Amino acid sequence: MISFTPSDEQQLVIDTVRRFASEQLRPLAHDADELRSTPPEVLTRGWELGLFHSAIPEAHGGIADAQAALTGALAIEELAAGDAVLGWHVLLPATFAVPLAHAGSAAQRERWLAPLLEGDYTPLSAALIEPAWDFDPTAPRTVAIADGEEYVLDGLKGYVARAADAAALLVYARLADSLAAFVVPRDSAGVTVLAREQHMGLRALPTYQVRFEGVRLPADARLPGAVAPLLDRSRVALAASAVGVARGAYEYARAYALQREAFGRPIAQNQSIAFMLAEMAIEIDATRLLAWEAAWRLDRGLPATREAALAAQYADEMVLTVTDRAVQILGGHGYIREYPVERWLREARGFPTFLGLAIV
Repeated sequence: MISFTPSDEQQLVIDTVRRFASEQLRPLAHDADELRSTPPEVLTRGWELGLFHSAIPEAHGGIADAQAALTGALAIEELAAGDAVLGWHVLLPATFAVPLAHAGSAAQRERWLAPLLEGDYTPLSAALIEPAWDFDPTAPRTVAIADGEEYVLDGLKGYVARAADAAALLVYARLADSLAAFVVPRDSAGVTVLAREQHMGLRALPTYQVRFEGVRLPADARLPGAVAPLLDRSRVALAASAVGVARGAYEYARAYALQREAFGRPIAQNQSIAFMLAEMAIEIDATRLLAWEAAWRLDRGLPATREAALAAQYADEMVLTVTDRAVQILGGHGYIREYPVERWLREARGFPTFLGLAIV
């Protein structure tokens, strides 16, 4: 049965990450969004929290326990309550490394995980999303074809975070009738990083389209394990992120409604505002429980595709509704960029397209 009480270790993670998110991420989020960049010192301090290490199993040099996915969901919610984009930037190397921990070979883990676990923040990334209206993550248009002792990779990816300076990318592609993933050094012949993408949100995290044209890879570049379950881990991470963004917006709007007076009383006492806040809280809690259930199943090695998909789908709608209502509660102030609800609404709009940007 799922426990609704965090363990002592999980509560320590929650408290530590919440303090970091409120003291380090939230105060910097506005300027990072406006300047379209993340201060390097934030990445360093975030890396020092050890969240990356807690996502890698002990057998591969990390410190993950039997509840790694659930603990990851708890941590990602707290990061996102500070700022989701900065939080994803801090955890970006995990999108490359966690798949290697679960589906990579011993040689791949030795080559890539050991230096990450022992060193400083390194911008490694993953390439899953494709710029197509009918993109299907289980059957991407990017294809890999076996050619003797090599694979040949062709396709176009989008939303590839930090592709311009990443040492390597984990590229998802269709191999015959299955989903596969390959470790691709960025300087490989045939890899072209295009111009930085311009988004409504995600402004503090540089993303790019990347073209792969006849990229030849050795056979050992392919992850030998099952890749499709990794999509469930990303869906759980995004659902938890959506809970964090929505929670931040709800708490901000509630505090504003309790302080802002109209006609001699706080606007929180108006029935329309009170009902709106109540519905926001209900939706946030419901989504959190969906994410926890999916993470709980992942931690026990149970099939979690249905639960992860439900959590992600519900979260996509919930976070947009909650952040939009936060803007409404702030009235004219909600539309001003100096108030964070405007930024949270822009981030919320993109959640249905963010698959692969975070993972537990």
